[in-house]
Amino acid sequence: MTETGAAPAQPTRRGGARARLLAAAARRFYADGVTATGIDTITAEAGVAKMSLYNNFSSKAELVRAYLEDRHEEWLGLYRRRLERADGPRARVLAVFDAYADHAALAYEHGFRGCGLLNAAAELPAGDPGRDEVRRHKEEVEELLAGHLRDLRPGRRAETGAIAEHLSFLLEGAVARAGLEGDGSRLRRARALAASVVDAWAGTR
Repeated sequence: MTETGAAPAQPTRRGGARARLLAAAARRFYADGVTATGIDTITAEAGVAKMSLYNNFSSKAELVRAYLEDRHEEWLGLYRRRLERADGPRARVLAVFDAYADHAALAYEHGFRGCGLLNAAAELPAGDPGRDEVRRHKEEVEELLAGHLRDLRPGRRAETGAIAEHLSFLLEGAVARAGLEGDGSRLRRARALAASVVDAWAGTR
């Protein structure tokens, strides 16, 4: 049901095929890699004809970009849910780390393999639009951190960029290690370290 109580419109066959293709691509790209996953594999897993893919995406490259956009939106959804429960700017900073931990805890076919966006970017050539998509996501995450830090200490706005960058590096390093180890404990440790950094910077320790 929608917020107004009306039943949502049924998706068209094209919309349904697009959703199935994106879901199949998400599973296969994350588990097996972008390069190793062919169109035939995706259409077979989605249960649609190959023509359905080209009716929805002009090429595999466009499908990859749609996958990257979906991964970004998926993370934003996790972050927003954490944000709803965050009491104050300090907790909002840590909500970014919590959202990454929630992401690591999702069910994956072969376990957690790190950030799906960075994994995909590592396979794309320099100058590929997909790499720009990933860069924008990482910049947005860092700006979210900076915004919460500015709210925490309005009088120290000039310093927030450096602290946000520090926390971003901490987060990315933890995601990389967690992906290698297939376990989210590095992210929980990173959250605790981030809390110490924030408290020291804000003068609450």
